[in-house]
Amino acid sequence: KFWKRDLSSPEAYNKSIEPNRQRLAHILGVRDKRIPFDAPELVGTTKNAALVGKGENYEIYAVRWPVFRDVHGEGLLLVPTKGEKVADIIAIPDADQTPEQICGLAEGVPAESQFARRLAENGCRVLVPMLINRQMSRRAPPGRQGGANLTNREYLYRPAFELGRHLIGYEVQKVLAGVDWFAKETGKNTLKIGVMGFGEGGMIALYAKAIDPRISCECVSGYAGSRQEIWKEPIDRNVFGLLEQFGDAELLSMASPGTAIVEMSKGPVIDLPSDGGAPAKISYPKSEFQEMFRAARVASEDNKAKPENIRWRLRSSNVWKIDNLERLPFGREEIVGQFIEGAAWMLEEYKMVPSGKLPEKQAEVDPAARHARQFHEIEVDTQLLLKESEYVRNDYMKKLYDSPNLDSYNKTVEEYREKFATQVIGRFDIPLMEPAPRSRKAYETEKWTGYEVVLDVWPDVIAYGILIVPKDLKEGEKRPVVVCQHGLEGRPQDTIGEPGFQYYSAFAGRLAERGFITFSPQNLYIGKDRFRTLQRKANPLGKTLFSVIVPQHQQICNWLGTLPMVDKDRIAFYGLSYGGKSAMRIPPLVKNYCLSICSADFNEWVSKNASTRLPFSYVWTGEYEIFEFDPGSTFNYAEMAALICPRPFMVERGHTDGVSEDWWVSYEYAKVFYNYSHRLKLADRCELEVFDGPHKINGVKTYEFLHKHLKWPGPK
Repeated sequence: KFWKRDLSSPEAYNKSIEPNRQRLAHILGVRDKRIPFDAPELVGTTKNAALVGKGENYEIYAVRWPVFRDVHGEGLLLVPTKGEKVADIIAIPDADQTPEQICGLAEGVPAESQFARRLAENGCRVLVPMLINRQMSRRAPPGRQGGANLTNREYLYRPAFELGRHLIGYEVQKVLAGVDWFAKETGKNTLKIGVMGFGEGGMIALYAKAIDPRISCECVSGYAGSRQEIWKEPIDRNVFGLLEQFGDAELLSMASPGTAIVEMSKGPVIDLPSDGGAPAKISYPKSEFQEMFRAARVASEDNKAKPENIRWRLRSSNVWKIDNLERLPFGREEIVGQFIEGAAWMLEEYKMVPSGKLPEKQAEVDPAARHARQFHEIEVDTQLLLKESEYVRNDYMKKLYDSPNLDSYNKTVEEYREKFATQVIGRFDIPLMEPAPRSRKAYETEKWTGYEVVLDVWPDVIAYGILIVPKDLKEGEKRPVVVCQHGLEGRPQDTIGEPGFQYYSAFAGRLAERGFITFSPQNLYIGKDRFRTLQRKANPLGKTLFSVIVPQHQQICNWLGTLPMVDKDRIAFYGLSYGGKSAMRIPPLVKNYCLSICSADFNEWVSKNASTRLPFSYVWTGEYEIFEFDPGSTFNYAEMAALICPRPFMVERGHTDGVSEDWWVSYEYAKVFYNYSHRLKLADRCELEVFDGPHKINGVKTYEFLHKHLKWPGPK
């Protein structure tokens, strides 16, 4: 669906896959223009020189280089001192390895796997960037206790993802900045540039080559394979919409022109607990062969053309030791030789020079201090993006906000609802089934009767909830409905007082006592890691939990509209907490809802997810699924409310509700009110109630709001 490969020539092929490259760069957050530079800076002090090691025919320097804004790459540069340079290589260690280890300056990687050293010994200039490691620590707001136990990678992934960037993207950009330097030095000569990585470094190499055709060869070790279970891997590998277009086979096929080498070595083995962060497991890939075969088919469109037509070679290593079936080490001699052949565009077999002595250390490098600098730069950059995001969103929404009148607004808002549905929420193109309602009487009070209801939505997907019907209904009468949405880990029963969570104030039952019909749906956010796993599975498809919840609510509204006692034009939405999140995301896309009330959730949402300073930020919590891709550039809560507009909208907020602070809520709400009141002259349709209380349904001004806009008389 997404690929239009032209296999007639390398030039035609690259042109045909350029839209795919652009899409890949977008979802990886590779968006920022890199800074040109003449050469990396030497990193040294009066105590320690930049020359940190010497081999038999190469020298090793501590270096850093600019990437964009105040973000730098940092690591080692291995420079040959004898003979002609064979190729320029970026050698990328795993996240839990240091550049020194793959260069032979520090213990931790066997000599046979020190591929950066072996490349330098064979005449390659080698740039070795460091990656953010997987070390875990307890993250809490400044000056506070508790928090979530997160890896360094997950901690940086969270705000970056919210702002349309990605930790992967930061690291790919550091590699591509190195490619920029190599290409600038080479000028018009044939580029002889390669990227080789192990583990997480293999992942970065795979993405970098897929994006940038200037790289002539990639070697991916301990990583390549099927990504169908990427939801089990560390969450910092989560890329929104990746699997719509890209498995590893597709990424390997994007190596044209050039060579892609898959080294089938044992990759990193990681087991991350569920202790606030996302649980994950990494074991060595087991599907490289299948993915290699699939890549060969993909690049030739099932053998309609030969890969050499597009100057593309795919190579792999032997998998097993014959004697005991153990995986071979990474960075092996024959692989390094094959890699040099590909990077230097050699047609003949490259003869490797014998492995020499380990380099002599000349000065000390402090890997912890270097890591701290790199970590800090990325964190600070995300916070700069956060500050700028408001201006990015204003520009994004300009067409809607510049609507000259309400008719124009109603027309233009449909374009933005479509973007919200497809780019933020994600939409499954699956038609709704007939609802086939099943119900049973389950609850009864003096004033109302409650029924459990099940509706079909899609095959194997249902909607469930509790319908409450007041007993004073007159024959032929049609009444408004309030859909009452529970919060995190909630049940519909909680909203009616059976047994009832105190902060819901039994609002579904109380509203029924006021004469409204109510319906309390079961939403998907229940089951702790179980529902969070659904979000993990949805994200690589470009989807979210709300990709399923929205159709469930559409089916609920469709069915409610068929009931003889329901006025289908007066169906309202009222949600608490995660139900408040639902109040911001469902009504923009389910037009049956004639108004929406967001209780105990409304926020400067992007800051709540991306700030590494605010005490109420989700960066510090166990809701690892909560992060959405790029609302920072598109839809904060004010912009989501603009999609509900011109229908009535209300915010209910308690002074002591820990989800935010009054001034942050008021700041974001002011943008909403400005849109209703000033732009569209609809001030009476937008309200905020702040009451002196906690995270709960207050049910005072909101009830008045419902009576007013649903045109139903209040209690006498």
